[in-house]
Amino acid sequence: MKITGQQVRTALGHTAGIALAAGLALTAPTTATAADMRIKLAGVVPIDHYGNKMLEQIKADIEAADVGLRVSLFPAGQLGSGEELLEDTIRGNIDLAHAFVYAHKDPVLELTSLPYLVSSFAEAEAVYGDPDSAFNQIFRERLDALGLVMLGTTVEGLIGVVASKKPDNYAEIGPKNANIRVWSSQIAKAMTEEMGFAATTMNWAEVFPAIQAGTVDGAICCTAQITYTVFAQSDVGKYYIPYNATVEATNYYASKKTWEKLDDAQRAAIRAAVDRAAAGFNAWARENEQAYLNKLEERGYEVLYLTDEQLAAIADHMRATVWPIAVDVVGQDVLDRLLAD
Repeated sequence: MKITGQQVRTALGHTAGIALAAGLALTAPTTATAADMRIKLAGVVPIDHYGNKMLEQIKADIEAADVGLRVSLFPAGQLGSGEELLEDTIRGNIDLAHAFVYAHKDPVLELTSLPYLVSSFAEAEAVYGDPDSAFNQIFRERLDALGLVMLGTTVEGLIGVVASKKPDNYAEIGPKNANIRVWSSQIAKAMTEEMGFAATTMNWAEVFPAIQAGTVDGAICCTAQITYTVFAQSDVGKYYIPYNATVEATNYYASKKTWEKLDDAQRAAIRAAVDRAAAGFNAWARENEQAYLNKLEERGYEVLYLTDEQLAAIADHMRATVWPIAVDVVGQDVLDRLLAD
């Protein structure tokens, strides 16, 4: 029952009423502080993707740290595509995100699309998984300038092409007679066209319906795991070509606006949770890379393998033709730092 000021004064007298009112004022709710925060954690991978288990683990670890943070989890693109998550996290509408970082806000971030920078999972982990690598140093600097705090990088694997029809000359440079989706990247588009594909730029949310409807013949986009969980399980697509062209590397990042509201204990709890998740994600991906190629074949896909010699020939061609374009996009100084590491 709500007690009015008049009832208090009548029962206790004017002086006692003032004292009680003062006491009530001291215990009344005040503006929320960092210790009272509920933060939004968003991701984009499909619900049954291993990355979502890591998001759930991050939520559990942050809350178990008992530093005054509660986490609302929004998986599977519920708050938008990777491009949209980046925008909203910069604004502070989202606090933590896990997604591929597109370069629409900063062309230097196209360094993620540099073809054949690495040629194996082990090399990818050394470049992308080491917090002190030149790649991650550059990435932290660029995200910081955008108003983001980079927290970690995951290496899911090397990407190839999912297709609904078998491309011509798939194992070599040459006309493929196939139009495939490419993500928003000048470097990635140049790479795809140098391979011999016609390239159509579209965001990730459009890819599945576009292949399903035949608007495009496929997409350069995916590891074997993503191809299996997104396309094969829904009986979309028929072929997978493991070109190992670029690394499917995603990032955990935070809004700087949120980060500045947190105390040291809260920041430490978030960093520890992300570090554990990134390490678990990378280990899982490494152990399951071949398994998902096998799953694709079991589902009825034809995996169009290339020999080491064929892959090396494509890689040499890309370094000769596409890397010079990268200089114009990301800058010679950035490329020099990356290649000198």
